[in-house]
Amino acid sequence: MTAASLPLAAAPGARRPARRVLPGFNITLGYTLLYLSLIVLIPLSALVFKTLSLTWPQFWEAVASPRVLASYRLTFGASLIAALVNVVFGLLVAWVLVRYSFPGKKIVDALVDLPFALPTAVAGISLTALLADNGWVGQYFAPLGIQLAFNPNGVVIALIFIGLPFVVRTVQPVLEDTEKELEEAASSLGATRWQIFWRVIFPSIAPALLTGFAMAFARAVGEYGSVIFIAGNMPMVSEITPLIIISKLEQYDYAGATAVATVMLLISFILLLVINGLQAWQRQRSGGAMA
Repeated sequence: MTAASLPLAAAPGARRPARRVLPGFNITLGYTLLYLSLIVLIPLSALVFKTLSLTWPQFWEAVASPRVLASYRLTFGASLIAALVNVVFGLLVAWVLVRYSFPGKKIVDALVDLPFALPTAVAGISLTALLADNGWVGQYFAPLGIQLAFNPNGVVIALIFIGLPFVVRTVQPVLEDTEKELEEAASSLGATRWQIFWRVIFPSIAPALLTGFAMAFARAVGEYGSVIFIAGNMPMVSEITPLIIISKLEQYDYAGATAVATVMLLISFILLLVINGLQAWQRQRSGGAMA
């Protein structure tokens, strides 16, 4: 055996290439693009291409009729209200679970995830049984002239129910990681509780709150199962946009259904883009303040 055929010995101190458990960049990137194409890009492209089969008058008639416009107002308005309510009460729930110890805390923590595990149809039927005029809760509001079900109020309540866990589970780990030493230092310098929350705690949890708001809003916009049972589904009053799409599909108006879905997709994308911009601005502002 010649010297040329012998394997070269590694130079002293040379670092061997690290062996990775996961495949290399090229394989993972290819798989990621393939997966996103099959799950996201191809269905969305089919949605747009089907919509393009309509002429402009047909498209406008499908997406701008009074009934569809009323459903837009209800869907996006109720989703926005529900997401804002969840930001407030989701923060309160996360705060209580992180900062306090009390009997039954683990049970309360598990109940937060109930909307994740509960089928949406079951949630809708349960809320209807509770909030109807003859329900356990609705019977006390009916004599006051307050109707909680079969109107837009029921839509908002259902969307609050299914969106709360998104805010709680997004904010909770951030609250757990906040440095209490900063709060103690602010308190020793004479800051009030409100000043400590607004100037010390809130800047650190604001990006998580915006993320939870975006997730709850996006979930509410596309919600169908829990809403149709409690909404009443009255045209121009309590009919949500997903129900409009289902109705068009049942009438074999596939192009009209995809047109309405495309408008919802476009509006949702713009709103989420604005929210992501606010998140980036908040992170930049927090980073500048810390620097």
